[in-house]
Amino acid sequence: MRMQNEVRLMHAIMETAVDDELIRRNPCRIDGAGQEDSEEREVIPLPVVFDIAAKIPARWRALVLLATFAQMRFGELAGLTRDRLDLDHCDIRITKALVQPDKGGLIEESPKSRAGKRGLSFPVELVPELRNHLDRYAAPGRRGLVFVGPKGGKLRRSNFNKIWSRAATAAGVPDAHFHDLRHTGGTLAATTGATTKELMARLGHSSPRAAMIYQHATRDRDKSIAAALGKLLDATRDGSK
Repeated sequence: MRMQNEVRLMHAIMETAVDDELIRRNPCRIDGAGQEDSEEREVIPLPVVFDIAAKIPARWRALVLLATFAQMRFGELAGLTRDRLDLDHCDIRITKALVQPDKGGLIEESPKSRAGKRGLSFPVELVPELRNHLDRYAAPGRRGLVFVGPKGGKLRRSNFNKIWSRAATAAGVPDAHFHDLRHTGGTLAATTGATTKELMARLGHSSPRAAMIYQHATRDRDKSIAAALGKLLDATRDGSK
């Protein structure tokens, strides 16, 4: 029994590392503990993100948008309370997360690193959507959870995965994972010119290694720009002959 508990603990630690983009896959396998994903995470085009948000039940639309534009992890969203969401200043303070182990109920945890406990800003354009969500769907009270089920229950990944899968399939991306939204948002943040340190702070990474993943897109885009400039160069040079 002790050995099984230690294996499950290691599995949970490695799963967190996957979510933090520190490793590409969980090397600790447990039969029936979930699916392994060894491929690079995809960037979901923004029109598809909004299509998913339109097709998912209205209760979860703000969840999709915050995962993308605030680059929040699922557990951070599940643990977000009203008093940590400041609509006036477009700020979010992340101090805890709701984690669902392989077996058992939800556990409230503080971020495992100092970097994970952080503040971040979200676009002002999301304020109307978030205000409507708080009015209609969030739990009451200053410390009420922002995202709860129709009966007021805490958000569980195992239950939400079915909802996500239906919306993603309807939007034409059946293989997309919810965490791909965070990856998409991180990549978009990198294209704005954010530095590695700024990305680390925003996404809650302790190491630059994970944050630099998102800057690959910036470098790839730079190569595309250079290629396009090369075509202009050739066209201009040929026209001047």
